[in-house]
Amino acid sequence: MNASVLRWLHCPVCAARGARNPLDQGGYAVRCPAGHSFDIARQGYVNLTTGRTPHSGDTAEMVAAREEFLTAGHYDFVVRALGGAARTAYPGMGLIVDAGAGTGRHLAGVLAGLPDAEGLALDVSKPALRRAARADPRISAALADTWQGLPVADGAAGLVLNVFAPRNGAEFRRVLRPDGRLLVVTPEPDHLRELVAALGLLTVDPDKPEKIARSLGGHFTEAATSTHTAVLTLGRAETAALIGMGPSAWHGRADPGALPERTTVTAAVRVSTWRPSD
Repeated sequence: MNASVLRWLHCPVCAARGARNPLDQGGYAVRCPAGHSFDIARQGYVNLTTGRTPHSGDTAEMVAAREEFLTAGHYDFVVRALGGAARTAYPGMGLIVDAGAGTGRHLAGVLAGLPDAEGLALDVSKPALRRAARADPRISAALADTWQGLPVADGAAGLVLNVFAPRNGAEFRRVLRPDGRLLVVTPEPDHLRELVAALGLLTVDPDKPEKIARSLGGHFTEAATSTHTAVLTLGRAETAALIGMGPSAWHGRADPGALPERTTVTAAVRVSTWRPSD
């Protein structure tokens, strides 16, 4: 946990009681002035949850599949698109907070184009955070549930990233600077259409943009949007990793053995930029 990032965090226990006490590190834990202590795991992330969380996020198997697939570079086009949007939107100050950071690969890609910025990876999955904490020296990682509130000070972030992850508009708005921006990456309706047709994977809701706008309404106004597509040629093992890292993994794994040795797959995403509403 980088000290320069730690100063922007606050105690989740005190925040639940209406106070936002800052955190400070001592040994293998971080503590607030009221005495609440949170352990730093040996893998480098700090657990800032309180009590039980309703879900534990991606499993170790899903995270391993994601690492395999992303390391092979298949979604580098997403990293490039997000990085370009970040360079345009970043106000030059404030943390870059990735809410639902997974393994930290997208955050690391954004930081590569912003050499003076520091990142905070937040996720509810311990297996994911073990990798995120090592993804880049400028990334600090914390276990936190987006729905229970972000353990981040008001106005601490210059950018909030939300890549294929749940959205909490009120919390994103609270932690952003007035000149900060929220970047949201979501799948387009034709994302992985070949696998949806062949293997019955979960489909993308065609009304997703409208639902995102409603979920962020009152807190944000859309400032820009762009779509990005790549045509992937995947072997069976790569296809299995792609299926195993996504939401279809929760609903029974489809069998890529029925596919040809090499399969052409369309990957399509939308990157939208949102400014805080007045």
